[in-house]
Amino acid sequence: MSRIHVSSSPHFNLKCSPRMIMGTVIVAMLPEAIMGIVLFGWGALIRILVSVASCVFFEFIFQKITRQKVAVSNLSACVSGMMLALVSSPTVPIWMFVIGAAVAMIVAKGLFGGIGSNVFNPALTGRAFMFLSFPAAMGASWLNPRTVSAVDAISSATTLSAIKSGTFIMEDNTLWQYFIGNRAGCIGETSALLILISFAFLALAHIIDWRAPLAMVGTVAICSLISGENVPLMLMTGGLLFGATFMVTDYATAPLTKKGRLIFGFGCGLITFLIRKFGGYPEGVMFSILIMNSVAPFLNNLTARKYGYGKKAGRPLDSSREVK
Repeated sequence: MSRIHVSSSPHFNLKCSPRMIMGTVIVAMLPEAIMGIVLFGWGALIRILVSVASCVFFEFIFQKITRQKVAVSNLSACVSGMMLALVSSPTVPIWMFVIGAAVAMIVAKGLFGGIGSNVFNPALTGRAFMFLSFPAAMGASWLNPRTVSAVDAISSATTLSAIKSGTFIMEDNTLWQYFIGNRAGCIGETSALLILISFAFLALAHIIDWRAPLAMVGTVAICSLISGENVPLMLMTGGLLFGATFMVTDYATAPLTKKGRLIFGFGCGLITFLIRKFGGYPEGVMFSILIMNSVAPFLNNLTARKYGYGKKAGRPLDSSREVK
């Protein structure tokens, strides 16, 4: 006997399961994870494993306690754990990932109803909690990718902080080094080349839609050009490319419509630029995505086509004419 699934519109008939989608995203993030381990040593691997294991554990425990069907096999918790680690500094104490994972899986995901029902991206919510609770640990020190011993951690300002304060020194090979990823930064955000490859892989596999990422990156590029910033440098620093590839394309927290995704990406890009340029923080990707996550349901209502009406808003269909 076939099961009948009753749910509200819109309905999508896809041949791939959530587990297959999440597994593909994990494969797409593996190059960034491997690059982070190569640059920052085994400490980066330990942080990735702890983050993933913690997310899986807290989702399992929450679903058990609330007597829900345990769904850790869909790999969504693994995706959140990897993202949480890859958008964090390799110097963050390991125990903080446990706290961030608890917030991500219980507060941002479990309390909202689980996979597909969360309003905010779980990994970014966990990182935001870590960032606001432990700001010194989250951004005070960064590992030099050339030497991975703990004593070689540098406490200087990040690239975006140096750009904002006017102390950044541009060398001849700076753009190339940033493109391939030979720089200090978060575990999975250093290599623009690998992130672009991951984006192409996910887009060609029809796992993500190109509209929101392109709108976000394009908005930052245009605003940076108008303000006189070094556009390639602004695009390759911080978590812009990683966030555009893996965060704004999240199914649950992004708009469903094509127009909505373009507006969503534009909003993320604009807020990112405004925070970078005028805000108190050097980076704005995390906050911009979380802010636009709260707007996504409104964008769905604003841009969705209303059944029973023509393409022009507010114009009812003529029942005497055939609707094609």
